[in-house]
Amino acid sequence: MKNDEVNTSRRQILGVFAATTILSAAPVYAKAAGFLRGAGDVRRIAMRNPRTGETLDTVYWIEGEYIRPALQEISYFMRDWRQNEVITYDRRNIDILAAAHNLMETSEPFQLLSGYRSPATNAMLRSRNSGVASNSFHIQGMAADVRLRSRTVAQMASAGLACGAGGVGKYFGSNFVHMDCGPVREWRG
Repeated sequence: MKNDEVNTSRRQILGVFAATTILSAAPVYAKAAGFLRGAGDVRRIAMRNPRTGETLDTVYWIEGEYIRPALQEISYFMRDWRQNEVITYDRRNIDILAAAHNLMETSEPFQLLSGYRSPATNAMLRSRNSGVASNSFHIQGMAADVRLRSRTVAQMASAGLACGAGGVGKYFGSNFVHMDCGPVREWRG
């Protein structure tokens, strides 16, 4: 067998494997919120907030059970830092972020630009930028704006869309992706 034939066969096999992996790692929310098919027995999230200087690297789910202290830590990390206001952050969005991150096969933590926003913060941001929704999922603790230095907006958005479990906004000019656990949809900001 020629070397080119071996490489082609390997590429084809890897392509099939990659497609299968993406489908099996996508979260499924049909009547089972928080169920992440094919994600394994442990779920982890790693993030950094450049505005507060805080980092988060925690296992929040093991063998079918969410870990309450880890979810509390995540809620605090995702807080509205401008108002220092904390709410219970939606675990479905944590699952989406973790699944998208896993699909990108990077150890670099997400850079969190915005997690939960209080109504006051959302109104302030809306007054400065017409792209901020008045009924934003950020206000409900169901959205995050994230970036990675090692991945493009298109790559991050593709990973988020592969999850098939929420909204994905692509903001090329500002170099970030919005991911939420609302209805499945996509847009370009």
